[in-house]
Parts: sequence; C-alpha cells; structure tokens
Amino acid sequence: MHQYHHPLFVNFIVYFNNNQDYFECHEVLEEYWKSIPDSDKDHPLAAYILLATGLYHWRRGNNTGARRTLEKAKVRFQTFLCNHPAYTEEIDFNLLLEDVEKAVSSSAQELPFNPFRISILSASLAELAHQAENSMTLLPFDSDAVIHKHMLRDRSDILREREEKKKGRH
Repeated sequence: MHQYHHPLFVNFIVYFNNNQDYFECHEVLEEYWKSIPDSDKDHPLAAYILLATGLYHWRRGNNTGARRTLEKAKVRFQTFLCNHPAYTEEIDFNLLLEDVEKAVSSSAQELPFNPFRISILSASLAELAHQAENSMTLLPFDSDAVIHKHMLRDRSDILREREEKKKGRH
C-alpha cells in the first residue's frame, strides 16, 4: 500500500481539500505519524503536519507563526525529491511545493490568507478520498468551529497526557 493510501492520510487530504480543516489535518496526520515505528521529526509526514499548522496560523492572522512553520514545511518538502521519492508520487508534488513557497512569501508579507488544494493525480487516491468524504462529517470551511477549533475543543485528554509524561520523568 502506498503511504498516501493509508486511511489517515486519505482523511488528511479530505480535510485539507474539502473544508480546510487544518486542525483536523494535523490531528489525523499526527496519529498516522505516531503509528510508524521509529518516526521522527524528519519523517515526510512531519512536513504535512507543519503545512497544516502553518495554514491554520495564517488563516487566523498569526503571520509570524505561519511564516516560520510554513518555512520549516518547505525545507522538509524540498528533501522529498532526493530522500523520499515515494512521497512525490500520486499528487502534483511540484505544484504543492510552489503553493507552499507562495504561502511562505504571502504570510511573510502579511497578505490575506489564500488557501490551496493538494492536487491528486492518482485515480486510486482520488477514489479513496471520494469514499472517505462520503463517510465523514465536514464542517463548513468558514465556520468558527473550523477556524478557531483549538479554542473550542475539550483539552482534558491532552492535559492528562502531559501530566502523565511529567510524572514519568521524575
């Protein structure tokens, strides 16, 4: 199975392209990334996580955070051609890289948020995304529930996990 056919990556594509829910993009890819043995911050999925995070910041007007995060994503994406060629397949990778570069520049210039899609070239990936979309409940892209999601969610599980990690260090 191609890395992009994993159900969590397919969900990422749907959230990214269909309702710009970058918070959920981050969540599903982080889950996928953590499920991969020996994954680290240099794993290709980290570039997509950074991309979603940067776009989330940019849409909310945090241009400095957006620029920094998108720049990190761009640097990681640029390594794909040499180090991770499988991650350049199935999508229009060159267009994605161009769009990321434009987002870095635009956020640095404090231009208004300008979303883009990840262009799918593979018929099989497009079909998987279509099937996933039909089974997902997507919020409107311009709703507060999408734009300000981090402020509206229950964080008790995250706080509990942090406390457990702290206890484990002592």
